Amino acid sequence: MSERESMTYDVVVVGAGPSGLATAIRLRQLAAQSGKDVSVCIVEKGSEVGAHILSGAVIDPIALTELLPDWKKDGAPLNQPVTEDRFLFLSKEGSRPVPAWILPACFKNHGNYIASLGNVCRWLGTQAEAAGVEIYPGFAAAEILYTEDGRVRGVATGDMGIGKNGEKTGRYQPGIELHAKYTIFAEGCRGHLGRQLESRFKLREGRGPQVYGIGLKELWEVKAEKHVPGLVVHTAGWPLENDTYGGSFLYHLEANQVAVGFVVGLGYENPYLHPFEEFQRYKTHAAIRGFFEGGRRISYGARAIAAGGLQSLPKLTFPGGALVGDDAGFLKRRPSPRSAPDARRTSSRPIPPRSRRAGFTTSCIARATSSRGCRRASPWARSWSASTRSSSAERRRGPSPTTRPTTRRCCPRTASRPSSIQSPTASSPSTGSPPFSCPTRTMKRTSRLT
Repeated sequence: MSERESMTYDVVVVGAGPSGLATAIRLRQLAAQSGKDVSVCIVEKGSEVGAHILSGAVIDPIALTELLPDWKKDGAPLNQPVTEDRFLFLSKEGSRPVPAWILPACFKNHGNYIASLGNVCRWLGTQAEAAGVEIYPGFAAAEILYTEDGRVRGVATGDMGIGKNGEKTGRYQPGIELHAKYTIFAEGCRGHLGRQLESRFKLREGRGPQVYGIGLKELWEVKAEKHVPGLVVHTAGWPLENDTYGGSFLYHLEANQVAVGFVVGLGYENPYLHPFEEFQRYKTHAAIRGFFEGGRRISYGARAIAAGGLQSLPKLTFPGGALVGDDAGFLKRRPSPRSAPDARRTSSRPIPPRSRRAGFTTSCIARATSSRGCRRASPWARSWSASTRSSSAERRRGPSPTTRPTTRRCCPRTASRPSSIQSPTASSPSTGSPPFSCPTRTMKRTSRLT
């Protein structure tokens, strides 16, 4: 007989992110409509709901309206509507805006809101509790429980008071078993329990492999004269090579706050590429740095991103449970939110959708910016494509043995880096020293990432 205590519910949800909270709320709504009492419990590894949510997001409120029609009256933290969209292709020398007619509809955010997804989750948590959902933050689901016939019957939280060698100390406390008729796994990208389920129930048979990226994000407080409430900026190109997919987002929230992020696909071939350093270089670009001059960084962090798209989705259900949200890979990847109701209901859009290789959203943009891909590409597109390809081969080779740096610091401004990949802004005396130093040296990490 197990020494662990147990609690029984109808449904247990693992993870208090957007998908987990929305699942719990909807279950309680359906139970109320049918006149049944369905007990729902959420376990969250963070110290509070929203503690591990890292995204400044552009949110289409259509799914929120369906879930909670009175979200405006109830005080949902969607206070800043999108007022302007920009998409820039960056090169070392400058930037070129993409005309609105060539952009897919997912980059046209009229009617959407810029918000902190962490704040949205905290608000959803209050709505879930008001609906009768029990939420237990600070408890990580560490183990999946199975019935004798192999069906999932719940999860167990981790044991406490374990020594460094795995032995039980005097403070040992066993975890708690949470039994349920159905268990929903909403752990986020590459959840450790989700991977166990995919292996045990062969949920990925006949499906494409998942593709991952890393997203780095910072929250800044900028000067009022540099703040453009509701501005949404996406970029592609420099400082990444033309064969490395990725790009950036820059969202102007309310209260002079700006969420800036940089995404790099983890399939890059250059062994000398450092995503964090590329992020720092990106902020020194002439089209970007002006937003941050005189501002201060409030918080920062990074997270994994599932970027495989629809072809990489596993089978979602199995005996006794289901995968939802980023645990299943539901990061929005469809070309148009107006024609993608399923994508709208699975996540907000913290980064723009991209292809695996070139870093472009759709084939039309890839053709328009490649002199090889489209005979009718405009002159500026051909010049941009040629300039970004020119240094790709040199950068992939990396520094020669004679020029390889003997020291490596954490910031591109101070690092000894090969001249072929040195930031021109950082090394130019005429522009002055960039205002971006390594956050690990200049600031304290905040306990709550917005």
